Amino acid sequence: MRDTIFHILFVWYPYFCLTTFLVGSLIRFDREPYSWRAGSSQMLRKRQLFWGSNLFHFGILFLFFGHAVGLLTPTSVYTLVMSVEQKQLLAVTAGGIAGVICFIGLTLLLHRRLFDARIRQTSTVMDLAVLVILWVQLTLGLLTLPFSLGHRDGSAMLILSHWAQGIVTLQPVDARTLQDLEWPFRAHLVLGMTIFLVFPFSRLVHIWSAPVWYLGRRGYQVVRTRRPLVSGGARRPVEPAE
Repeated sequence: MRDTIFHILFVWYPYFCLTTFLVGSLIRFDREPYSWRAGSSQMLRKRQLFWGSNLFHFGILFLFFGHAVGLLTPTSVYTLVMSVEQKQLLAVTAGGIAGVICFIGLTLLLHRRLFDARIRQTSTVMDLAVLVILWVQLTLGLLTLPFSLGHRDGSAMLILSHWAQGIVTLQPVDARTLQDLEWPFRAHLVLGMTIFLVFPFSRLVHIWSAPVWYLGRRGYQVVRTRRPLVSGGARRPVEPAE
């Protein structure tokens, strides 16, 4: 029975969550394009929003890319520049710092949603649920740190990375290999996959619309002109100054 539960959670469930994540995002973008937004409440409690949002986004982006690189980089690649033990220490140190920063920011955002009556009235059940899920996920992630320090040989990290790489390459490992991990690791994995599952049904979809293209956009400046109107009541077009 235990083996079956682990097989469902760590072999079948990841593909169910990833399929829902991709297909659900496409369907929502196609059918409900006007719901594709972050739903900001920035007019209320601006100072708390500023600190909470910036700390949260800095931490969560670092954690996301750190997890992606750490879990999906083959052992044969990163061992060219560092040992497994060194990678473990780097992951615990950098991840711990980013996790604390993200936790502080998310706690400010969650407090703002829950304890400001005006913001709470404009929040949906899913808005609050997503914040709570992310808060619990961060808490679980921070709880794994002392256990990670107990695996200084990097054994836990190797189990997790081999599992993640197996899922991505469609060659899932035997789920029984995760049974030796402490419960915070397993809970962290399951809740992390659940976040992908609820992603298309929440405001998290605004991540797909992050304006990264602004980084490479050419600058321009809008210039006013006092030129007289031409016939028809329209002003002569003025080329923007580059």
